Amino acid sequence: MTPLVDLGTRKFWRSLGRPVDLAGAHAWLRAPTSTSAVVRDGWLAAEAALHGGRVDEDSPDAGLLASMAELDGPGFRAADLLPQVRDFYEHTAQWHVEVWSAWAPWAWPGGELISRFFGKRVEQLALPTRPLDVAKGMDSRISVIRDAAGDQVAAGWLRTLRATGDYVFSGCYSQRTLPGAQRPSVHVAFPLESGNVQVFLKPSVLRDGSLWLESPGGRFGGDGAYVVVEDGGRTYASRAPVHETFHVYVDDRGVLRTDHVLRMGRATAMRLHYKLERI
Repeated sequence: MTPLVDLGTRKFWRSLGRPVDLAGAHAWLRAPTSTSAVVRDGWLAAEAALHGGRVDEDSPDAGLLASMAELDGPGFRAADLLPQVRDFYEHTAQWHVEVWSAWAPWAWPGGELISRFFGKRVEQLALPTRPLDVAKGMDSRISVIRDAAGDQVAAGWLRTLRATGDYVFSGCYSQRTLPGAQRPSVHVAFPLESGNVQVFLKPSVLRDGSLWLESPGGRFGGDGAYVVVEDGGRTYASRAPVHETFHVYVDDRGVLRTDHVLRMGRATAMRLHYKLERI
């Protein structure tokens, strides 16, 4: 039954999307996919092989980005960031993450259904729907994807529940410049069977040195969320009505924190709060 559900989901997003050429004009949408229904970390080796390189699991100082300066351009300068913010992104493996979640009442039933019948089954995008889901903590692992020269081209951030070992998120992090853009965006791809969910986040530095990341609504080809599916020998992509903001800042006691807001259209569906501590 579940393969039919997954196939039906791909057909749905195909009907909303447009054909894309990932080897040509739409190469900015090329991202890892999973060859099986259960995602976990199975996509890492294939992604490294595509770059002629390897997966580095032995880098205790690994970061989601090799350097935040990769994002430099009009409207963003990594040198203006607070040192703690920059350190987190460049040396993520050295940080411990605690998370709290709160759903809007109208969105919780849908979130619970998606998490229970999809996220937990495929071990991907299994958003916590109850505070106690993450009460015992969440473990994270950074797997660096290197090219043939040994340079970091992306990083896998794999987060699992400490209580059960189940995967919550398995994402591929890098920087990517969208068509016509003057500066790179933070690119996050969540592999799925025969497709993926992708988010392009526009970075900004606020006056206090904190980081603001935003995936707004807008035209196809701009920052925001996308669903990409492979179906019938072709690839289709659609904008998704999901918008996110991340505010990464240092509080008045010197603790690094993140406020993460997920919206469906204009309505807030979920809030997540992260406390980040250097190991």
